[in-house]
Amino acid sequence: MWESERELRQIIDTVPSFLWSADPTGEPTYVNQRALDYSGMRFEEFKHGGWEAFIHPDDFPGTIMAFGHAVETGTSYETVHRLRRWDGEYRWHQARGDPLRDRDGRIIQWYGLAVDIDDARKAEDRLRRNEAYLAEAQRISHTGSYAFSPVTRQLLYWSEECYRIWGFDPVQGLPDREIAARRIHPDDRERVYKEAQEARRQKRDFTLEFRIVLPDGTVKYLQCDEYHLFSARGELVEAMGTNVDVTERKRAEEALRRGEAWLAQAQRLNHTGTWVLDGTTRHFLYWSDESYRIWGFDPLQGLPSRDDMWERIHPDDRERLWNEVQEALREQRDFFEEFRILLPDGTVKYLEANTHHEFSPLGALLEVVCTNVDVTERKRSQNERERLGQLEADLAHINRLSMMGELAASLSHEILHPIATARNNARAGMRFLEMSPPNLSEVKEALGCVVRDADRAKDIVGRIRSQIKRAPPQKERFDLHEAINEVIVMVRSAIAKDAISVNTRLMDGLVPVQGDRVQLQQVLVNLILNAVEAMSSVEDGARELSIRTEQSQTGGVLVAVHDSGPGIDSVNLERVFEPFYTTKTNGIGMGLSICQTIIHGHGGRLSMRANEPRGTVFQFTLPAAQQNP
Repeated sequence: MWESERELRQIIDTVPSFLWSADPTGEPTYVNQRALDYSGMRFEEFKHGGWEAFIHPDDFPGTIMAFGHAVETGTSYETVHRLRRWDGEYRWHQARGDPLRDRDGRIIQWYGLAVDIDDARKAEDRLRRNEAYLAEAQRISHTGSYAFSPVTRQLLYWSEECYRIWGFDPVQGLPDREIAARRIHPDDRERVYKEAQEARRQKRDFTLEFRIVLPDGTVKYLQCDEYHLFSARGELVEAMGTNVDVTERKRAEEALRRGEAWLAQAQRLNHTGTWVLDGTTRHFLYWSDESYRIWGFDPLQGLPSRDDMWERIHPDDRERLWNEVQEALREQRDFFEEFRILLPDGTVKYLEANTHHEFSPLGALLEVVCTNVDVTERKRSQNERERLGQLEADLAHINRLSMMGELAASLSHEILHPIATARNNARAGMRFLEMSPPNLSEVKEALGCVVRDADRAKDIVGRIRSQIKRAPPQKERFDLHEAINEVIVMVRSAIAKDAISVNTRLMDGLVPVQGDRVQLQQVLVNLILNAVEAMSSVEDGARELSIRTEQSQTGGVLVAVHDSGPGIDSVNLERVFEPFYTTKTNGIGMGLSICQTIIHGHGGRLSMRANEPRGTVFQFTLPAAQQNP
């Protein structure tokens, strides 16, 4: 008996668990040696409240509550708590207590067992953390995972992110495979089925992209990667896969494609191409569609080489452009240049290149980004404008020559008058010299008059020469009133011949104007001669010519020429400025058209209206001269 008891105690003490017993009230009656060795406590300590030091403080209230409830109700209890080891470390244990009853059902003893589950508990915690990390990673990356049994044709696993992506409720459990398959977009369903079946037949994994349609109509793009596990006999045992929600990526790709299409369209419309060059390898990284079109390269042949591009630069521009590029690289700056290219079919194009150089902190060239604008049409238009401008200048010159022809008699009188006066003053001087003694003071005065008359004739000739010589326009600040008075002098005889009175109302303090003095005087001569010719047919009433200046509403200058002629028929008002329209029997109809072109070229406006009580008013505006910086 004693031997059996000793062997039982040895067994109890060597069991890899903690064993204990307590009386019906819960007071400890026994703790096995393994528990004493683990805790470093004596049995007497357990009898006097030592359990509180043995159980983790956070777990002690729950343990006492569970054990107290068991003692009170006489039922078994089970709990998990941490127990302190002799060195202060706490380890997780699973504890259970059961009552021992006598024949009458009274509890005579409690027996308990505590098993160390620390390693398993920590492994479970790590597994839970890993599962939480995995779930969070799947949520962040929009990646769901699943497992499928080909035997039962049922889903074995469906991650939280799969539920979210496919729109199923996790509370309802694993979704039915057929129901899930019906959420694949109708246009993609057959393709997905066939490709999946073919991959399984060939015993290989596969990747697919397809769309799904949720019950609320939402369309999502998914990328599915499925992996297969086969038995030794080649039978499919299990399929595992991931579903990545690539909707945002697809939308971004679509937006990028649209953006690239819009950019290509914009480049085509404004004839702007782009290319990118690797600064290290000197190889092109990118050429836009418009760059291929501008330079005449075939995109199907791939990116052209740098030498290919330079060979198409016009021979007359190549060296200049090369030197400009090398200087920009030495100075580590961008550059803008215009040059020509010569295509294989002989076509010449004008390009504007705006080039950006990207350098490393050490000064090494990393990348070159360049835009090429095809300005050929603009160049041609510019040349056409220059030719048109030359033609307009030639027509204006012819118009001035024509006017000078009309003013020949008037101008000859203006020139002869100071010459005749000078001749008379010279003769008077000779008579004063013939006196005895000669009257030198009178001689001096007579010679001074000769000089003044000669200067008058010189000024008149100079004004005539300025009107008839061919010279490019020269815009400068000048006194408009002085220019008007010079014109009146030139046409004075023509005005006087038709008994026309001239009245000028020139505003004092008028702002200066800036323009070509000769061209603007040409406009005034045209308008005055037209007025003179119109009034020459008036039989009754006064023939009055009025020239007026004032400040315009925009702060510039307004010049108006009033006549008292018969006026212009209202039917022809809209046509008076048309080229080759004239009411004169010997006119060509270019005078007013040329005047309008000149005024427009100066930033002004030429217009006409009826004069009161009769006649016509032609007036033009000019902007004020810009202040010098």
